[in-house]
This record gives sequence, C-alpha cells and structure tokens, in this order.
Amino acid sequence: MIPDRVVATPAARALLADIITDHGPVMFVQSGGCCDGSSPMCYKKGDYLIGARDVKLGEIEGVEVWISGSLFEIWRYSQMVLDAGPGHGAGFSLDTGRGQCFLSRSRLFSDDEAAALSL
Repeated sequence: MIPDRVVATPAARALLADIITDHGPVMFVQSGGCCDGSSPMCYKKGDYLIGARDVKLGEIEGVEVWISGSLFEIWRYSQMVLDAGPGHGAGFSLDTGRGQCFLSRSRLFSDDEAAALSL
C-alpha cells in the first residue's frame, strides 16, 4: 500500500473545517522558512500561485497541500503531519488571529513505505 505523503490530526481537521466555513475553499503551502518560519500556510484557494517546480504532497479533506520542489527534496523521506495547536498563525495564513495555528510535524517513512513510494 502506498502511504499518504500528508496526513492531518483531528485538531488540524477541526481548525480546517472552521476556516472553510468562514472562507470557502482553501489550500495549503508548506513554507520553507524565511519570514514565516516553517509554518504550513493556509490561503484561499487560488490566492497563492503554484510554481512549475512546486510539488503537490496530497490532500486533506479535499484541500490541496503544496511544497516547493527544493523543500520536497528535503522532505522526500518523511510524511508531513498537519497538526494544530495554541498560537497566532503566521503572516497571511487564514489561521491567524484564531488562537490556534497550523503546525507541521514529520514522520520518517519506514523502509517498506519508502519502497512503495519508489523514492
């Protein structure tokens, strides 16, 4: 079985549902650092322009999750775990000001999972 490259915790799914209720369709972009650290950023769908080298990791509740090609090379052997916890959000992300923010964690794929992904 091919593992998902991105999964979400119940806390992340609950925060995502609230944001979709308020804003409609959204998307995620895993930030690679700089101004917003390494936070997963949640935008209204279409408000972030996907580049030719960006990689779609997968979907959570039908919401696309993207990462830059260069960051994907670093994350290639890991599953992204989208989580939520206390915080203020980052930059223009739609979780800003809600008292909770999205977080990304990672889990290394097992040897069998890595083989199934044909890394």
